[in-house]
Formats: sequence, structure tokens, C-alpha cells
Amino acid sequence: MDDRWTEVLHGLVGNTAAPADVLIRLFGLEDEWLRWVVPRRIDLPPEVVDAILAHPDRRVRTALADNADVDPGQRARLLDDPDPRVVLALAMGPTPYRRRAEPLPDHAYERLLTHPRSLVRHELILSGATPGHILAPLADHEDPVFRRASCRAWDRLARRTRERLLHDEDPGVRREATLRICHEDEEATTRLLEEAGDSWEAADILARGRLAPELAERLVARGRWLVELATNPGLTPGLVARLAVDPDPRVRLQVSARPELSEAERAAVDYTVDAEARLGTLDWVWERREDAEFLRQCARSAHTWLRRSAAVCPGLPADAVELLAADEDFAVRLLLAEFHPEPPPELLLDLYLNGTHRSVAMLVTRPGFPAAGLAARFGDSPDPQRRLLALRDPGLEPELLDRLSRDPATRGSAGRDPRLPLARIRELLADPETAPAAAANPALPPEDMRRLLDRAEVPEIRMNDRTNGC
Repeated sequence: MDDRWTEVLHGLVGNTAAPADVLIRLFGLEDEWLRWVVPRRIDLPPEVVDAILAHPDRRVRTALADNADVDPGQRARLLDDPDPRVVLALAMGPTPYRRRAEPLPDHAYERLLTHPRSLVRHELILSGATPGHILAPLADHEDPVFRRASCRAWDRLARRTRERLLHDEDPGVRREATLRICHEDEEATTRLLEEAGDSWEAADILARGRLAPELAERLVARGRWLVELATNPGLTPGLVARLAVDPDPRVRLQVSARPELSEAERAAVDYTVDAEARLGTLDWVWERREDAEFLRQCARSAHTWLRRSAAVCPGLPADAVELLAADEDFAVRLLLAEFHPEPPPELLLDLYLNGTHRSVAMLVTRPGFPAAGLAARFGDSPDPQRRLLALRDPGLEPELLDRLSRDPATRGSAGRDPRLPLARIRELLADPETAPAAAANPALPPEDMRRLLDRAEVPEIRMNDRTNGC
């Protein structure tokens, strides 16, 4: 294939209206990017899935295993793949951004749990994508690695099973089980800390394990892991007061965000929340993510960390949403825009127009991003990023769309707009500068797509001969 066609075909592969035969011809090429992107499309026709399963390049088949948008039943067909690396990818499961992939059918997990390669079996039980109902029965497995994995399904285990795991002959299993109860058991926390010593594992135990008062006193006096200790829910008021004046600002910040403190007590702590600080959601706020009245209190808090935590909670009531949408902290507004099921449209637009964080460009995909009227507001703007917004307006006039398709700063995006007349799409397709965008236009007829492939000398593939064709 001539190199000048590469970008055009890269545009065509992103065309949401590309039929199965076009997609199959595309990933039949010796182009690594095309072979990677086709199996990762959101909308894969059954014929394309069949072709992927028969493709001789195991990386193509692995890409299908990693696609969280493919029906789990289709992904499960990779169980019979001849390359164990593909089956390994299936066992590990896809890791989509900010969501969980749909689990495989139960019969697939049964096969993977008995796979002849131990690496496949172990990666399956270590994967965060493996559901709890698959892990729970492993509590009786002869392999301690499997029993350890069953502890991740602790809430599904019977009391007798839990006791057995807590006294398992394998120290790794005992430790994993003990971690599940240390938040309510002082002796369990003490044992875990003795085993962890000065390793990094001590930090997690100190943050959530129930501490005996005398042990907590010794740990604070020792002066190590104070940031983690400051979050421990069982600290006495005296220890909290001592940590509230610690020289380390990180310790004081953690203390200021403890759940038992009043607003006045938080204000008395000398803490600072940097505007650029990446703070995780406070666990004690997230645990009450559907409690509307509690979230109102967090939204009204003077503490930025509480407001940021409330902003990501789905149960945030409308009045609190309105309050946080006008928050002085940029991160509060951005988190609200990114996570709330119904973010205010004007907030989304304001952040897109004025925000500097790299993620604001993605806000146009959020539910409720305003569309009507954008053409009138921004179609003639001197700022190309604002002119692009006009393309989102369902009432965009054909004359303005045509103009945007000729504007050097916007013609790429305009070339993908299916409202363009076919004649204009073909004009753009004939221009090397705009051809990749026009090739991605879903209004481009399949006949034109096939002619593009012919001109690029992409081999034709018979749909009924998947193995030889791919």
C-alpha cells in the first residue's frame, strides 16, 4: 500500500458506518495500528468478530479479548484459541476507563479455572474483573493462591468459611483473611503490623486497622507513618489533637478531613488544600454517596476536600449540585462535571471554554453538554475551538457548515459531520489534507468506502473465507 493512503485508511477505520467487509479488508493489511484499532471498535458486526477469531496474528485476537465493549459471550469464544497468550489476555480481562467490564459467562470462568497453564489460572483469580461469585467457592481450593483470592469475596463467605480462612495453614491466606477483619479487631491489627514491620504494607494497615490505645500511642510517639495514622478511625481525641499540630502539613491535612470533626474543629487545624493537589475521594464520604442530606452538608463545608468528595457522589441532590457548580475550587467544578449523572449544561460549557486542565476537552461527550444555539453563539468566533462548538448544534445552518468545512482550523471536524452534502464530502475526500476526515464521515456511502480501498490497492477479502482472507 502506498504511504499516502495510510492516513486516509486510518480515517476510514474510525467511520462508525463502515460495513463488515470494509473493516475486514482494513485489518487484513500489514498495518499494526489498523490491526489494533479494528478489534477495539465499540460496534463490531458478528462477521468481523468471526474474522478476528480466525486471524493468524494473535495480537489481533488479543485486542478482541481486551475490548470491554464486545459482548462477553463473543469474547468467551477465545477460550479455544490456540495461543495461550490470547487466553491469558481473556483471563486478565479488559480494564475500561472508569467502569467495570461486563463479566464473562460463568462457563468461561469454569474453563479458565481449570486451564492447563497455571499462569492463566492465577491471572484469572488476581484480575479485578473476576466477579465475587466466582471467587467465593475457591475458599476450599487446594491451592493457597486460590484460597487467598476467595478472601476478596469476603461478604459472600459463610461465617464458618471465614473462620477457616483466618486459621488457614498458609500464612498468606491467613494474612489476607485477617486484613478483612482488622478494621474491627485490635488483636488482628496488631498481628498484621508485627508481620509487616517497616514494609509498605504497614501503611495500609495503619490507615484502617483498629488500634489498641496503647499501641496507637507508641506509634504516634515513634513518628513513622503519621500520614496514614492520621486517617485511622480509632484514634483517641488526644492523639487527634496532637497530630493536628504536627509539623508535617500532610499530617495536618489528613487530620482536618477526619469524619468526626465539626466545621469549627476543621477550621482550627492549620491545613492547606493546593488547587493542583490530586486528592482521592474520602472513603467516609463515598460510603454515604446516596445520602442526600449528608452530601448537602459536605457541599456546604468550608473544607475543599469534603466538597471535592461530594462532587463525585451520584446521590448529590439538585440544590447541592447547583452550589458546587459555582464552587471557587476548579477541581470541585471539574469533578462535578465529570462524574455527576446530570451535570449543569452551562457548567460543562464554561469549563470547556475556560478550563486549562487537559480533560476539559472531553466534556463535550458528557450528558447534557449544551448543543442548541451554539452555532449562533460561536459560529463566527475568532477562536477556532469555539467555532468547533457550532458543529454540535442540531440547528446548524447548511451555509455555516459549508463554511466550517472550508475553514483550515475547523475543516477536519466539519469533514466528519454527516450533515454535509455528499458532493462536499467527496470534494473533501479528493483533497489530501481533508481526505482522512472525509473518510471517517458516516454519510459516506459504503460504495465510496470500497472504492477507496480499491484505489489504495487493499486486497479484497471473501467474507466466506475468513481464515485465508485474513
